[in-house]
Amino acid sequence: MTDEDEPVETFYTEERWQNWIDRLREEDLDLEDEDSARLLMNLQEDTAIAVAKVIESFDDGQIDEERAHEELTEMQEIVLAEAPLENEEKAMLIESVQMSLEVVFYAAQEYVAAGAAEEASVEEYIDAAADAEAEEEIDTAVGYIVQAGTRVIDGDEIDPALADEMEYGLVAEWVNGLESLQNALASPETVEEED
Repeated sequence: MTDEDEPVETFYTEERWQNWIDRLREEDLDLEDEDSARLLMNLQEDTAIAVAKVIESFDDGQIDEERAHEELTEMQEIVLAEAPLENEEKAMLIESVQMSLEVVFYAAQEYVAAGAAEEASVEEYIDAAADAEAEEEIDTAVGYIVQAGTRVIDGDEIDPALADEMEYGLVAEWVNGLESLQNALASPETVEEED
């Protein structure tokens, strides 16, 4: 949606993330409650949208590889910093969102640096990551998920049934993040922060 004549937009700001953290601090969170779950999902999707816009600008030639890496690194530092939440449950919830988003940043960086992985399908990479997690080879699992993420950026889609069947764990969290990225790439519009 960027106008060709305008300078490239600011992709993400500390203030934007802080607004979400402030919302979380004020809300009475209950994950059984649809509004609470939606707030956390919107926070995650909003960050994924910002990542998608960097990738889009890079693919369109509006920014170069160096600028794309800089934008993603800056965004990653903002989003993955420890959130100043006194409430332990809220702090755990935001950590879960951060874990999901961590691989989104890694995948975007990998895509900018080397393009999409070509050895396997998105599903095969996710299965390999789940196997690695089962063997407690977490670094290997991250590697496979990052490759899966580059396939998602390239247009592959994660079968919703695959995510539904997964046992809860790191890979399930990461796949959740990649699904947010997939949604963001399909429709890169900013999530409105409802009042």
